[in-house]
Amino acid sequence: MTPDQVKRKLTAILSADVKGYSRLMGEDEEWTLRTLNTYKGLIRNLVGEHRGRVVASPGDNVLAEFASVVDAVESAVEIQQVLRAKNALLPETRKMDFRIGINLGDVIEEGDSIYGDGVNIAARLEGLADPGGICISESAFQQIENKIPLRYDYLGEHEVKNIAKPVKVYRARIEPEASSSQVIEEKKPGRKRLSRAILAGIALVVFAGAAALYQFALRPSDPKMEVASKKKSALPLPDKPSIAVLPFTNMSGDREQEYFSDGITEDLITDISKISGIFVIARNSVFTYKGKPVKIPQVAKELGVRYIMEGSVRREGNQLRINAQLIDASTDRHLWAERYDGTIDKVFALQDSITKKIVSALEVKLSSGVEKQRATKETNSPQAYDNFLKGWAHYRQSSPESFAKATTYFEQAVKLDPEYSHAYAALALIYWEGAEYQRWKYLDVSFSEAKLKARKYLKEAMKAPTPLAHSVASLIHKRESRYQEAITEATHAIALDSSDPIGYRAMADALIWSGNSLQSAEFTANAMRLDPKNSSDYLDLLGIAQFNLEQFEKAATSLKQYIKRNPDAEWSYLWLAATYGHLGRKQEAFSAMKSFNDRMEKIAWNYMSTLQGVDVLSLKEQKDAERLREGLRIAGVPLGREPVSKATKLISKTKEGDFEVEGATTIEVDVAKALIKRGVISIDVRPDSFWNSGHIPSAKHIKDNEVFSKAWLSRLAREDQEIIFYCEGAG
Repeated sequence: MTPDQVKRKLTAILSADVKGYSRLMGEDEEWTLRTLNTYKGLIRNLVGEHRGRVVASPGDNVLAEFASVVDAVESAVEIQQVLRAKNALLPETRKMDFRIGINLGDVIEEGDSIYGDGVNIAARLEGLADPGGICISESAFQQIENKIPLRYDYLGEHEVKNIAKPVKVYRARIEPEASSSQVIEEKKPGRKRLSRAILAGIALVVFAGAAALYQFALRPSDPKMEVASKKKSALPLPDKPSIAVLPFTNMSGDREQEYFSDGITEDLITDISKISGIFVIARNSVFTYKGKPVKIPQVAKELGVRYIMEGSVRREGNQLRINAQLIDASTDRHLWAERYDGTIDKVFALQDSITKKIVSALEVKLSSGVEKQRATKETNSPQAYDNFLKGWAHYRQSSPESFAKATTYFEQAVKLDPEYSHAYAALALIYWEGAEYQRWKYLDVSFSEAKLKARKYLKEAMKAPTPLAHSVASLIHKRESRYQEAITEATHAIALDSSDPIGYRAMADALIWSGNSLQSAEFTANAMRLDPKNSSDYLDLLGIAQFNLEQFEKAATSLKQYIKRNPDAEWSYLWLAATYGHLGRKQEAFSAMKSFNDRMEKIAWNYMSTLQGVDVLSLKEQKDAERLREGLRIAGVPLGREPVSKATKLISKTKEGDFEVEGATTIEVDVAKALIKRGVISIDVRPDSFWNSGHIPSAKHIKDNEVFSKAWLSRLAREDQEIIFYCEGAG
């Protein structure tokens, strides 16, 4: 190419790479490449949304160009916010932090590629940036100094490789400013906050703990707070607009319409939660105020939010009236108050109108992606929606009888709208919990049928997955010891709704059993902050995490407080007994173990009295199982195996390929216990994952890869011996 043919242009160049990429590759190549491709895909999309173009992306590097420096910097800020949110879901050693450098310079354009010092300077600036940070050149800074509400640190002149003159470098702080941009001459990085000016499309709320509430959390942070009132809040305020939607009052004069006003409240919470720039208190906490006179400043203080929304719903036949008002608790001033009238078939439009008003009042800028996500409704059928609300109201009652009523409404909802994903997810949840918590009889199905129905409905829900669908999938994967899959599903749940504590609890649960208790405690703290009025409901997970981290005093406190709120939580007594063992408090350990066994007898027999070396718990890390075993041993719990005895009685034949026994009858737990005590052989026919999480000490097991046949059975017993086939909690 001759000089006359050289094509030059002035452009804004963005260069990004991964800090510590070689280390990540050395530790796990497959995981690193998969994560890198995901992150580079996000970067490519965000560059495009800001009118930029990715020029090349070799290895861990991304090179992009923009016609405007403003677009380049706004894109960089949003990229770092999105990746920060994604990294919050990863273990500390697996976080993938990008560094970004931006320069305005002259480049040579050849085809789709660009070359020259302008590109080289951007690459050198990238190397000077902090992990997760942004550095810009003086030429770029001069273009944006008063155009983007950020602060900038002047880092002085730097000699950089292959560039003749020193480069003046500025660090962009990812935080907004109320006035024009400022330059602070300092060498050390300042503290960073999430930007409200340029909101990430999938930003997640990550709190390491609040001192007042999380006295049990392991790594409390010191977040910068906004002032809600002159008095100190009970909880620190998030670094973004924060809101609690109080239960809308049912003004219909008909208590049967209570489910509808509750449903409107829940849906508004869900809609607002889809907006990444707003922190929203969870449903469970706000509903503790239902039917009670409230003082707005006090509620805001208790929940740790600045804004409170309240309203009422009046429904008469097909006519609907919704009143709503938004209050700034820092001034006790109404930001807006409006009335919405319409018909039931316009309920979705009414909800959208209210949500947009909130966003406008809070001055939150939405990206097009977030706007599209928020505008997407789970069903277009008001009748299906109405049935879902009725079903969800029954499910929330948490009684065995209410489960059956809930399924009727959910099934009607999917009949009216066969693509209603959220209703399918609710059915999957209710059948899974029915099997897990011995409620399948109330659903008029067997244990196995409940599991099958849960999987069937989840499969339908995953065609257009909601946060609830991903959370249910996470629970199922965790229960069956597929921990990485459980973590992945919980990640999706949180990404879709960063204000729903269900997703954070699912993540914390999966992390504990996969051996990452430290990060589990952080996600538990997130759930507690989102649901402050029910924070003790998450202390079981926090207590187990603290136990695994050998913080036994804290673990005892957490588990005791959880048990005080949930006295029938049998497994918490087991962990508490082991905790007391490590603390040398044997009498309390014996008492906790007795409470555990007393409760287990209600659903099975006392199979933990000898604990079988803790192989009943499917902890991925052997050191965690050893710690639990050691605590129980110190507490005096016997860890031996019970002998297998035999009795006499002919058993009936089995169907080929099935575990049913022709002619056999179902026996009650007490009868089974007596037979086991007498020495009758017990055969456990459940999948390996269920066997690993708990079984009768003397039982024999048919493994997943074994064929149940006459030959297999003959190795255990003679034809004149009595046998019990064990399924779940009963013989």
